[in-house]
Amino acid sequence: MLLVLGCATGGALLTLRLGDRETVLVLKRPVSVGQELRASDMGEASIARDSGLDAVSADSRGAVEGRPVAYSLPAGALLTKSVLGSPRKLPAGQAIAAAGLKLGQFPTGLQPGDRVVVVAAVDEEAIDEPSGTADTKPWEAVVIGVRTHKDDQMTVVTLQLAEDDARRLAAAPEGALRVVVVRGGAER
Repeated sequence: MLLVLGCATGGALLTLRLGDRETVLVLKRPVSVGQELRASDMGEASIARDSGLDAVSADSRGAVEGRPVAYSLPAGALLTKSVLGSPRKLPAGQAIAAAGLKLGQFPTGLQPGDRVVVVAAVDEEAIDEPSGTADTKPWEAVVIGVRTHKDDQMTVVTLQLAEDDARRLAAAPEGALRVVVVRGGAER
């Protein structure tokens, strides 16, 4: 009898908890900065009503169609009001660079908005500076795109960083870069 009462109470609490949810829009496929959203780009998910996220309600699908996204976003990303709008312009002194990375060169779950430090591994044989050390200062960046190719062998991580750092990153030898997510998390 006590077991039946416990199960009934648990079911009632679960129903109340699940009832306090809302249906919101998520991306079914990756989108690029400036791309106008189509109905086929969007799906639905259920989140807690009091999540504190600025999520776009599934009821607003018609109002969102045709609007551009301000950032490149991966499939599964929650559509929030802050990601809709005109593409964000680069501030003076900033640049966009891409790095082709393999598994192990970046943390799993890397996503647009993550603050990262990019480190270039030093090739001891290539050091030709008089001091015997190359410029290995890490570069601070913000991830603006992550795209895994179908063969899963290479992931292209697009980064926004200082212009001089972007030039050095672009000149780094293949396989030399490592990405580390740092405190500050996603900036959305």
